Amino acid sequence: MSLNNTPSSERIHIGIFGKRNAGKSSIINALTGQSLAIVSDVKGTTTDPVLKAMELLPLGPVVMIDTPGLDDEGELGKLRIQKAYQVLNKTDIAILVVDGTTGMTKEDAAILERIRQKEIPYLIVLNKADLVSEADQCTVLESAQAAYGINSRRILWTSAEDQMNIYELKEQITVLAPQEDSKLRIVGDLIHPSDFVVLVVPIDKAAPKGRLILPQQQTIRDILEADATAIVVKEHELRETLQNLSKKPSLVITDSQVFAKVSADTPGEIPLTSFSILFARYKGNLRTVVHGARALDTLEDGDTVLISEGCTHHRQCDDIGTVKLPRWIRNYTGKQLNFEFTSGTEFPLELDCYKMIVHCGGCTLNEREMKYRLKCAEDANIPITNYGTAIAYMQGILERSIEIFPSLG
Repeated sequence: MSLNNTPSSERIHIGIFGKRNAGKSSIINALTGQSLAIVSDVKGTTTDPVLKAMELLPLGPVVMIDTPGLDDEGELGKLRIQKAYQVLNKTDIAILVVDGTTGMTKEDAAILERIRQKEIPYLIVLNKADLVSEADQCTVLESAQAAYGINSRRILWTSAEDQMNIYELKEQITVLAPQEDSKLRIVGDLIHPSDFVVLVVPIDKAAPKGRLILPQQQTIRDILEADATAIVVKEHELRETLQNLSKKPSLVITDSQVFAKVSADTPGEIPLTSFSILFARYKGNLRTVVHGARALDTLEDGDTVLISEGCTHHRQCDDIGTVKLPRWIRNYTGKQLNFEFTSGTEFPLELDCYKMIVHCGGCTLNEREMKYRLKCAEDANIPITNYGTAIAYMQGILERSIEIFPSLG
C-alpha cells in the first residue's frame, strides 16, 4: 500500500547516467530484478529520459531514471544529451555507469563535474567486470581514483551480466539516500489532535473524474495523521458548514481559485490559508513566493510574464494557468502584458527576458527540482511566486493567509 500511495514527488529520484552501451539499462534491470529498461547492443536505444516509479529494497519507494547516452551524435544527439543533463535537476542520487573495458572518458568526466557542482550524492559504477581481468580491474579503478579524485567509497566494480556486486550497489545507494526530515509537514504541525480542519475543494475539471488533485489528497492524509478531523466541502457549502459545526475549526484551507469567496465566508477569527501556500512552505519556499508576489506591482506595459506548471494536463476552456491567471493579472495591473507558458519538465534555461515568473504549487515536482527552478530565478534576479500566493495578493488577502506563519512577520 505504501508503494502504491507514495507520489512520485515524494520518492527519492535515482538518475542513471553514462555513455551509450555502458550498461545503464542493464544496471537498472539488475538493481530492480525486473526488465524495466530495454537492453540492446544497438547504440542509443534510450533516446529520452525514462522515469519508472518502483520499490528498491532496502531503500523503499523510488523513481529510477534511465537517460540517453552522453556520447550521442548529431543535432538530435545533442538534444538528447541536453535532456540527460536536465535530469540532474531532479536527481537525488546520481549513478554514473562507466564501461569498465574502456574506463573513464571525457564524457564521463564532464557529467561527473556537473554532478559535483550540484552537490548531488553519487556513485560511479565500473560495469562489465565479467569482461575485465582482476589485474586490469585494479588498474582501471586506481586510474579513475587518481585522475578524478574519487573516494574509494564512491566507486564500485559491477557486472550486470552475472550480478556481481549488485547487492553491494544497493547498499551503497541506501547509504547515500537523503535522510527524511521528520519535522517536514504540510499542515500537521499547525493543528492538534481532535481539531476540525475545513478543506474547501471545488470540483476541478482538470482532475480525473472521481479523484481529488494531489495536494488535496496529501493534505487530508496529513490531517488524519495528526489525529485531527478533515471536513471537505465545496465553496458554496462553506458558510452553512461553519454555522452547523459544533465547534470552531482551527483552520480553513481553500483552493486558490475560490479564495475571494472563501475569505468572505470565513469569519475573521478563523485562520485561513490555501493549498498553494501550504505547499510553498512544505517545499521550503514560502518566503520567496510571498516576496515574489509583490513584484506584480512593478509590472509595466510590454513586460513578459512566464507562467510555468510542473505537470502536464488536458487544457480546459477556462484553464487556470493559461486563461484565468493571465486575465486576473492583466485586470489587477491594468497593463498590456505578454505571457509565455511552460509545463512538465520544460523550464527555460534563459530567464532574462521575463519580468517575473508565476509557478504552480509544484506538487508533482520533487524538492530538488523545485529548488532548482527557484535558484534559476534567483540567479537571474527574476522574482518568482506561485499561483495561490499571487491570487491571494491580487485579492488583498495574502496577509491574512500567512498569519499562521509568524516567522514570516
